Amino acid sequence: MKAVITVVGKDAVGILAKVSNACSEFNVNIAEVSQTILADMFCMIMMGDIDGLKGEFGNFADHMKKIGTDMGMSIHVMHEDIFNSMHTI
Repeated sequence: MKAVITVVGKDAVGILAKVSNACSEFNVNIAEVSQTILADMFCMIMMGDIDGLKGEFGNFADHMKKIGTDMGMSIHVMHEDIFNSMHTI
């Protein structure tokens, strides 16, 4: 299974490092990354493989959200099943 991780906020040093470290702590393998800087806004979408996730998915999502809050950014984690359901008619 996969998770979609989005990160949006003012660009700063270390964003990718903090997010990837948190993924590592929960044994989430980063499969794909797309990032860009729009003006001074950092925008990133990651696909993480959560088959080996340590702990509950909700705990991972909450932890990532807290990291975002601490950095003054928005980090959202969505399970692949929810993402697919939202985009299926």
